[in-house]
Amino acid sequence: MFDFLDGYDLWAAFWVTVQLAVYSAIGSLIWGTILAAMRVSPVPLMRAVGTVYINTVRNTPLTVIIVATSLGLYQTLGVELGGGTSKEIGFKLAILGLVAYHATFVCESLRSGINTVPVGQAEAARALGLSFVQVLTLVVLPQAFRSVVAPLANVLIALTKNTTVAAAIGVSEAALLMQEMIENESDALFLVFAVFAFGFIILTLPTGLLLGWVSKRVAVKR
Repeated sequence: MFDFLDGYDLWAAFWVTVQLAVYSAIGSLIWGTILAAMRVSPVPLMRAVGTVYINTVRNTPLTVIIVATSLGLYQTLGVELGGGTSKEIGFKLAILGLVAYHATFVCESLRSGINTVPVGQAEAARALGLSFVQVLTLVVLPQAFRSVVAPLANVLIALTKNTTVAAAIGVSEAALLMQEMIENESDALFLVFAVFAFGFIILTLPTGLLLGWVSKRVAVKR
């Protein structure tokens, strides 16, 4: 039944998808945390920059952002992100686009977690002489992260599925291979769709179950 898979490196394609998801998740978490800090900063300019970035990027289609990194940064401006082959550069550009987009959702999830931390704790920390950065990193963010594990899990699952957009700039991940197989295996279309759907279920379902369990374990009891 699955003889049509012979000649296609399915594992390699999904491995690229996994790498895209992992690197983009790490980058999104870091950049999203910085954006969240900007959004709650006492400095009006930082709050304004964070707000404009969030509202602009979050409402821009991911495909537009990914293609813009390739056409705008690489082909027009010559930005190569450390160089390498065209495939390696495309991989890095895809990560950049995914991070730029999904960090906005990480930021908003984290900001909602920050809002659950009692104001009195931050005020007490400031009364002890701690700076804004110290209050944020030592008091607020540890509690905020614990309260938003589930929303961040949803962002990670969405990011994993959205790696398929990287095919738009030729990154050799699962969606690009699926396109090739659809063209070459027109008599087994439903099986092709089933194989890739099952592959993404394998990637996302355990993640959701694991992080859902973690969310219950680390939830802040108030």
